[in-house]
Formats: sequence, C-alpha cells, structure tokens
Amino acid sequence: MKAKEIQELLDFIANSGLDEVNVETEAFKISVKKNTGVVRLVEPTVIPSMPIAAAPTFAAPPVAAPAPAVEAKSSGDSSNLVTVKSPMIGTFYRSSNPETPPFVNVGDSIKKGKTICIIEAMKLFNEIESEISGKIVKVLVENASPVEYDQPLFLVQPE
Repeated sequence: MKAKEIQELLDFIANSGLDEVNVETEAFKISVKKNTGVVRLVEPTVIPSMPIAAAPTFAAPPVAAPAPAVEAKSSGDSSNLVTVKSPMIGTFYRSSNPETPPFVNVGDSIKKGKTICIIEAMKLFNEIESEISGKIVKVLVENASPVEYDQPLFLVQPE
C-alpha cells in the first residue's frame, strides 16, 4: 500500500461515521481507531515472497511526491508569510544525505519547483518541491524528525 493510498484511507475514515477500521493483506495489517488517532502498521512474521530489506540509506533515489500544501499565514501582524506544509507522513530531511548541505536555509531565495526537503515514507525518499517563489523565513522542523500530514515545515515570504 502506498503512502497516498494510506492517506486516502485515513481521509475516508475521518469523513465516515466509523470509529475503527482494520485492513489486512498478505503484506501488511493496518488498524485505525478514530477516537485515539492511533495508526499501527504491523508487519507479518513471515512473508516468503518478500525479502527482508536492510535499513534505508540516503542513497535511495528520490521519488516524486505530492506537492506540499501551501497556506497563507493568518496572523495579527501585516506580514504575508506563507506556510509550506507536509504533503505526507514520514521523516523530514533537510538534505539528500548527511554529508551534503541542506536544500534550503533561512534567508535563501527559492523558486517554484525547487526541492526544499525530502520526506522518507515507507522506505521511499520523496523530494518535496516548493509551490511558491520567495524567501525562507523559518524552518519549523528539525532534521530527521517525524512529520505528520499537513504539518507546517517552512515559513516563506512570497515574492
């Protein structure tokens, strides 16, 4: 099951009257309880058709990801900062590997389509591209931290 399919399932459950859903296939089992907000992924003990993979490394090729959500920040001051949000659940990385500099830093100018971070989800590294042009004002997430769907990642001053 892909991250997008899981997100669609979660959206469906959130909009339905269901309090609990269990999905089980040969490859995985997902149990979602609406009231507790808990999502559990339980791997089976034996999967003969799938080899057990080692821990992921940064050498994995990036995969195109859904565009991050962009939202105008509504605050009392006159600033027009835009919040760039995570398009998926996963682990946030500021660079493609530990030896390279971050994709963006505070004060950097970015253009629409520029890679601003990577989110690793289900052992896939997804490049997240900016949907707006502007200047990075603040990075809201620490490197290698878990992020949730729609969690704010950056504040951007649009051009």
